[in-house]
Amino acid sequence: MSDKMIRQNVIDELDFDPSIDAAHIGVAVENGIVTLTGHVASYTERVAADKAAQKVRGVRGVVEEIKVRFGGETPPRDEDIAQRAVQMLDWSVTVPKDAVQVKVQNGWVTLSGKVDWQYQKEEAYRAIRRLAGVAGIMNTIAVAPRASVPDVRAKIVAALKRNAELEADAITVTVKDAKVVLEGKVNAWYERELAENAAWSAPGVRAVEDHLTLG
Repeated sequence: MSDKMIRQNVIDELDFDPSIDAAHIGVAVENGIVTLTGHVASYTERVAADKAAQKVRGVRGVVEEIKVRFGGETPPRDEDIAQRAVQMLDWSVTVPKDAVQVKVQNGWVTLSGKVDWQYQKEEAYRAIRRLAGVAGIMNTIAVAPRASVPDVRAKIVAALKRNAELEADAITVTVKDAKVVLEGKVNAWYERELAENAAWSAPGVRAVEDHLTLG
């Protein structure tokens, strides 16, 4: 698929998504790598644009350079964002109490701390990404290892085989020191994300290296 066609498909996908105002988003494509520029009104919209581009067939990678602008409204103070973020984490039934710390600077939220499961780390991110005034999020929460290497690998392979959209036999899983390495081929870019999610679903996984290629 040509870069010109990929670019048009990305633009169409951005226009199709009702959560995205694509009027101020620029799209450039070179060798299958999509670069998104421009500005949006919220961090949630920025994330949605990134995911929309990743879904398009032929996309090999996405460089997201979109800025968050708050229009004519005065953005909330960092102190206010931090207080609301802490409150949202306290309300979450998934994130362990006092396990995550919050730092806010110029609208950018940094999450730190340690949890037992990857889904707890992801839930902490989801709990605050829709807060007004958030310009970006850096999720540095660590996941503590809890399971043996054979157990982790077995759980990941089983998860891959359960997914009807993946050809599990084409994917090789290697686990060492709580790091998972995925190798092999997938049919589309979004399938790489499915495989990564399967890897992150195992308890104790602290890092995932995705070496999957498009077949």
